Amino acid sequence: MGKNLTFGSVCSGIEASQLAFNQFGFSQLWSSEIAEFPSKVLEHHYPNIPNVGDMTNIPNLILNKEIQAPDLFCGGTPCQAFSLAGWKNGLTDERGQLTMTFIEIANAIDKVRLDEGKGRGIILWENVEGVLNDKTNAFGNFIAGLAGLEEEIKVSKWSKSGYLEGNIRNVAWRVIDAKYYGLPHQRKRLYVLAGSKDFKPDQVLFEFDKTDVVRKLKVQNLKQTSPNIFVKEANEVIIGKVFNKQGVKIEVFREYTDCLYAAYGTKWNGNAAAYNGSLYVSENDRIRRLTPLECERLMGFPDNYTKVNGNSHTNRFQAIGNSWAVPVVKWIGSQISQYLDNESNSNFIKWQKFIKPKINEQNAVLYLLNGVHQINQTTFLNSSNIPNNPEHGDLKDIIEPNYALEKFYLSAKACAGILRRKRERKIKMNSKLELLMTKISGEKIKSPEPNQQLYVEV
Repeated sequence: MGKNLTFGSVCSGIEASQLAFNQFGFSQLWSSEIAEFPSKVLEHHYPNIPNVGDMTNIPNLILNKEIQAPDLFCGGTPCQAFSLAGWKNGLTDERGQLTMTFIEIANAIDKVRLDEGKGRGIILWENVEGVLNDKTNAFGNFIAGLAGLEEEIKVSKWSKSGYLEGNIRNVAWRVIDAKYYGLPHQRKRLYVLAGSKDFKPDQVLFEFDKTDVVRKLKVQNLKQTSPNIFVKEANEVIIGKVFNKQGVKIEVFREYTDCLYAAYGTKWNGNAAAYNGSLYVSENDRIRRLTPLECERLMGFPDNYTKVNGNSHTNRFQAIGNSWAVPVVKWIGSQISQYLDNESNSNFIKWQKFIKPKINEQNAVLYLLNGVHQINQTTFLNSSNIPNNPEHGDLKDIIEPNYALEKFYLSAKACAGILRRKRERKIKMNSKLELLMTKISGEKIKSPEPNQQLYVEV
């Protein structure tokens, strides 16, 4: 397939996959989005790519050849209360139905492709890592369904990465953190990659190196003495740093932000970010939220990508927070492209003989992996959330001074409310953030502890 690879997406949102895959020559055939604002963004940027709407109609559209069966099918669906047995018995559950539909679309695509003499397609699915801990075993049902197994796969605890050989597809998964892909944004997401029995998703999602990359990175961090390091207090609350940009004094309270959530536009002062400061910035000693533009940058989107006709700030925050981190998906696209270019060489790392498979009731070949595994004297398998070549972004590149509207700044009343909840609930708080909030609220400022370093100037 190579550069001629085609793809289709569901739960398309504002289409991070299009931005990520475009540079590799992947051509999008269709998207599927029903929400009004993301659909406007798609229409604005990709007017020539049809949005087929409700994904539940796609299996029939594929089988009736009203839309093409792509080489790659991707999307991220809700994955609660999904039962493989229930699906096979015709039962439905509103929360898990879209996940069942996702598998049905994949099967419809493969049926058409096989009828046309092509191989099965490649499947990419994204979700929050919490799905691995779902009490209904949603993940065990999902990968079993993709693999073509009759029953769910059950284990005591799902690992953050792994590999399953199924009846019709091989499946690999890996939790990946965007903060190692050039974004100052801690965003851990689960990526599942599947394909035919001839396809080797492990060679795409996992990496191989002569060194333990994760251990090497930790050692480097311990030796780091640059003033750019964020100072920590005894209670491990990270303080922050001050810098100047465009003549404006800027202060950030974390080296990277917490995960940007879809409700950031409406519920921004009552969660952890209100206390660790990770989704706040101080501009000339006034605390404010990040703007939609800055959130676009946090996710790797072009500036003002979501600034289309009919938008609101809440629309933009929600659409951005629900999307994929573009650099991570770009890395996956690069890995897929390289795999397809080298597929005929069959020069793949055969790591399975060095790691013991997990016994399961389905007698499926299943490997539960975590972190880095040394598979022989010279080779390490990396299935951690850190890539072999980590890149670190800088919040300096995210913050845009003299840009935020007045409504993005915290009022004295808002600061007082956050401080009150902090005291009532005995929540730990970033010391410099607390000092600034106290000043803004008009409350009396307590004297800092002797020799307490509140921030680093860089």
